[in-house]
Amino acid sequence: MKAAEISVLIADDHELIREGLKKLMSLEDDLKLVGEARDGEEAIGISKKNKVDVMVLDFNMPKINGIEVMKMLKEEGKDIKVIILTIENDRRTLNQAIEMGADGYVLKESSGIEIVNAIRTVYGGEKYIDKTLVSLLFSQIKKKDKGVQNIIDSLTKREMEILIKLSKGLSNKEIGQQLYLSEKTVKNYVSNIFKKINTDDRVKATIFALENRIESYYNSVS
Repeated sequence: MKAAEISVLIADDHELIREGLKKLMSLEDDLKLVGEARDGEEAIGISKKNKVDVMVLDFNMPKINGIEVMKMLKEEGKDIKVIILTIENDRRTLNQAIEMGADGYVLKESSGIEIVNAIRTVYGGEKYIDKTLVSLLFSQIKKKDKGVQNIIDSLTKREMEILIKLSKGLSNKEIGQQLYLSEKTVKNYVSNIFKKINTDDRVKATIFALENRIESYYNSVS
């Protein structure tokens, strides 16, 4: 059975980046390029005229920047998944993207397979974070908030295992393979974890795990 076709819009003011992404997608049967934009204004215009499933978006664009593009998409009720392209040391962009609730975060220097995986993952309804960016999040962690210990104690051993792997950038499928669980079972665990730590975002769950050193805590009680 043929996989569902994913309509993708590329928005980046660097022609080299756009050309690289276009070539990459031309090699994938399930990815269809429906447009490319040089700035945020063009991105919004194309999204109004075409069915777009996933937008690969550079935040630092002329006319309308990435933050404004995301705001406008939300205000218009567009059901478009957004993947942010960023550079490794751009902490401000990453923080802003997290606050805005982007669906994926990928380094511009990432391999082709990483970007393709990100597109497919967010299209499937999951959040995606480039594994390299996890270390950047770790360098930004804050001190543990008061009262968080009760939340941590409410997590089962299995939930902590899954949260640890999630915080390392693994997808539900990858977690299932490592723990010998079905992808559906992992998805159910992730939903329970999100409820306990009061989030619906994999990236914010990652920050919670790093912030509160869940792996060290897990190792100390195992």
